[in-house]
Amino acid sequence: MPDLKSCSNAEAGDLAAPSLPEVYRSVAIPAGRTGWRRLLAFMGPGYMVSVGYMDPGNWATDIAGGSRFGYTLLAVILLSNLMAILLQALSVRLGIATELDLAQACRARYPKILTVTLWFACELAIVACDLAEVIGTAIALQLLFGIPLIGGAILTALDAFLVLLLMNRGFRFLEAFVVVLLILIAGCFIVQIMAAAPPVAAVLRGFVPSSGIVTNREALYLAIGIIGATVMPHNLYLHSSVVQTRAYPKTREGRRDAIRWATVDSTLALMLALFVNAAILIVAAATFHRAGHTNVSEIGDAFRLLSPLLGIGIASTLFAVALLASGLNSTVTATLAGQIVMEGFVRLRMRPWARRLVTRGLAIVPVVIVTVLYGERGTAHLLVLSQVILSMQLPFAVIPLTQFVCDRRLMGPFVIGRWTKMLTWAVASVIVVLNGKLLVDFIAG
Repeated sequence: MPDLKSCSNAEAGDLAAPSLPEVYRSVAIPAGRTGWRRLLAFMGPGYMVSVGYMDPGNWATDIAGGSRFGYTLLAVILLSNLMAILLQALSVRLGIATELDLAQACRARYPKILTVTLWFACELAIVACDLAEVIGTAIALQLLFGIPLIGGAILTALDAFLVLLLMNRGFRFLEAFVVVLLILIAGCFIVQIMAAAPPVAAVLRGFVPSSGIVTNREALYLAIGIIGATVMPHNLYLHSSVVQTRAYPKTREGRRDAIRWATVDSTLALMLALFVNAAILIVAAATFHRAGHTNVSEIGDAFRLLSPLLGIGIASTLFAVALLASGLNSTVTATLAGQIVMEGFVRLRMRPWARRLVTRGLAIVPVVIVTVLYGERGTAHLLVLSQVILSMQLPFAVIPLTQFVCDRRLMGPFVIGRWTKMLTWAVASVIVVLNGKLLVDFIAG
């Protein structure tokens, strides 16, 4: 449990309040269940978190990477997914072992000025993520129904009421909605991969890291964008909270069992995210790169080229349907993450729909301005840039998480082992170094 001795009585009482109180321990864990039956009771939070690893922001970077460099950046997708599996497992451990989400832990352990700084960085990351969702959903609406991009961006404000409706039906209903859309996305890409028929040998080689990823500045920019699109900073806050929706026994063995099953749930869900991200890049490489279209970086261009190049009329429609499902799914998790971050860092409570409208408004305004000034191509560049911004925020979430799970005073018997500590700090160092290089390259022009 957390060390609250340095906190005031009011602060300690506030920190003891559960994260997302309206759904805290609302999902029962049947006693005596084993195997897959017990896994089903814990399944859900991992899939909600996996949504952030396949949101519309991933599409832009994956399409650009596949069309420009073929299968080369598959290694980056694999690496970033392995990082995600580790970091989300640590997030699960923090939430279950301490009953604090990551934001609450930061407020309990850090001075106020640092807490506010971290809160600001996380809010910026959520706005950048929301920016990608607005653009992706607006593009999907345009491709499927012919709605102008600006109109589609404004319509995305209505998703606040979708989240409110789902939350009122119960957390398991919310999880089921997310899983159904994930299955739809995966199904769409299975059809497209079968139609593209990529060479298996080339795909497998793509999962082997290449030095060209680091030496080529454009490849590195896209690689960091992929990492930023895959390892979402706000997902670490989200996961440490939603795992507390399960009513597991609050004993040492009960917590240990909960950590084990929640980690399995998370790992399985992120393997699905790996498939979807890899599928987007593979389809782009097998379709665009192979045909000589090496500069396809916009979702709209990919939509227009897919059916003619694959020779299947439904290919483009499936692509747009999957994009719309991705945008809707991301709305649900971003709303929860925003609520967790705001309440955890600064104890500010807002109604979920009001919080969602504020965040979505901050994302809609730049999309409308860029669309008016630069058209669709401007929004495409804005989409990729949002993922790089997300990547730049990663250290502000990864480093605190790493510090907390390594702290025996906070974690007690659930502190991570020496080898896991070394691996976790290595991952955090890689993220910091890559982002530092990106910043230097940006300043150098």
